[in-house]
Amino acid sequence: MEVHVSLVGRRDLAGEIYRQLRAAVLDGRLRGGEPLPPTRELATRLSVSRTTVGVAYDRLIGEGFATARMGSGTFVSRYLAPECGRRKPRGGALRPQRIWDGVPLPMELRRPAEFDFRPGIPDSSLFPYETWRRLLTREFRPISVGGGTYGDPAGHPGLRAAIARHVGISRGVHADADDVVVTNGTQQAIDLVARVLVAPGERVAVEDPGYGPPRRLLASLGLRVEGVPVDGEGLVVDAIPPETRLVYVSPSHQFPLGLSMSLRRRIGLLEWANQTGGAIIEDDYDCEFRFGGRPIEPLHMLDAHGRVIYVGSFSKSMLPTLRLGFLVAPVSLRRALKAAKYLADWHSPVATQAAMAQFLASGRFARHIRRMRTAYEARHRLIVHILKRSFADVMEMVPSSVGLHLAALALEVSPDRISYILERATAAGVECYPLSMFAVGGDVRSGVVLGYGAIASGQIDQGLMRLRKAFDA
Repeated sequence: MEVHVSLVGRRDLAGEIYRQLRAAVLDGRLRGGEPLPPTRELATRLSVSRTTVGVAYDRLIGEGFATARMGSGTFVSRYLAPECGRRKPRGGALRPQRIWDGVPLPMELRRPAEFDFRPGIPDSSLFPYETWRRLLTREFRPISVGGGTYGDPAGHPGLRAAIARHVGISRGVHADADDVVVTNGTQQAIDLVARVLVAPGERVAVEDPGYGPPRRLLASLGLRVEGVPVDGEGLVVDAIPPETRLVYVSPSHQFPLGLSMSLRRRIGLLEWANQTGGAIIEDDYDCEFRFGGRPIEPLHMLDAHGRVIYVGSFSKSMLPTLRLGFLVAPVSLRRALKAAKYLADWHSPVATQAAMAQFLASGRFARHIRRMRTAYEARHRLIVHILKRSFADVMEMVPSSVGLHLAALALEVSPDRISYILERATAAGVECYPLSMFAVGGDVRSGVVLGYGAIASGQIDQGLMRLRKAFDA
């Protein structure tokens, strides 16, 4: 490993080499047992005599920071105290903007609970690891990944074509490959759209209650974010504030309530966009998992004027760690969104995109979804049965037959009391979220959000019974 030593403007050359190597050892950049560069090599690289380097090395050896081995070279001492390799924390004069102080880090990074009812987490044990490994290995070759050159910001052509066909067949979204931009998940898709369509200081609207990360993302861009209430039919269109430029919604499976937007409301939202010149981001985040009822037509399918940007993700249907999402945009936004993606990170990983293209085109994705849907439907039915059996006196379910979570509204139990109950449940090994954590404005609903992607069917009954005990305590 080459260690950085700078002698620019220095006079005591041997002393500078000694001090900088010593600092590298104390900072932990050079670890015990690692070899120092040969004296001849370091002298050539620094344009000094070999004797100058030798003097520095002798001093390091004399003070115990290094040892010399005949015929092998000079090595960092293995006998330094452990604290010698710890870098002391440093302060800094720079401070972030205030908005970043209020952005919570993902709770998913915490160690999973014994009974994990967190929403939005798929069952990683159902992922076809061996198939994916073979596809990825096949694609990670010079001929496949473009010989090491940069890719198209809009995404791998094969994946864009496969996505267009997939959403066309499964969701009725009319699109071709040129309409698709591949992103690093839904979050980046929202970021690109907001950067292209709205300027700092302009107003955007989100569902209340609603998914927190998009709301915080939009606020970080300097936008005025307003919450719009959600009732039994979905987003209350008449409550959208004046001068709103962009609305973010999840109409097919509202997060976190789980309900679907009525046709009347969907048509009303499209009329709002046409009358005001506004835009709509439609997040269709877990539409693959429907267990009953008629499929809900996406807003994009009903849109006749190019006001809807359809956003999808493979985080729930595949794995969140793949960080693959996409957006389907009107022709008028194609070039701008492609440019925004280029400025953001140029493109998503090419080999991963190519593997996903093959996974979709070969029919493996459809088979994978059928397998996951069967497992999730069984868990959904079991949770519904237990809630009706054991929680009817304290909670009322919000009707839902799609996705990876469902919500239950508390009966005469305050949001503060629910938070206390869930703290007791966490202590008992049960992790789920209060509905109040998704509130945007002052209307805080009291209830619980239960996910069933990360918990096995055999754990659901016991986990919910522990939650019930927390209610009764």
